[in-house]
Amino acid sequence: MPLYVVRHHHEASRCPARHPAMGAMLLTHLGPESATAHGVTVHAKVMVDGEHTLCMIVDAADPAVVQQFMAPFGQLGEVMIQPATSCEEVVARGFD
Repeated sequence: MPLYVVRHHHEASRCPARHPAMGAMLLTHLGPESATAHGVTVHAKVMVDGEHTLCMIVDAADPAVVQQFMAPFGQLGEVMIQPATSCEEVVARGFD
């Protein structure tokens, strides 16, 4: 399945971590069961220190599936989805 880099950013004033129930709900949403139910596999998810930015590596059939999966985050701020390729695949092809 195609890989995607997903970046979500929200303002500090809209941070879901300020609300324990909302933060827990979003963590559950990003978990394996929920992701699989949405047709997404989450390979990695991290928060950038000192920023309100979530970065993830996921795979899904197409970017529309990822966009739908990230809809709850879109209500809080920006969501950017970019197609990506593993380093191994790039090296195997021998070009960008």
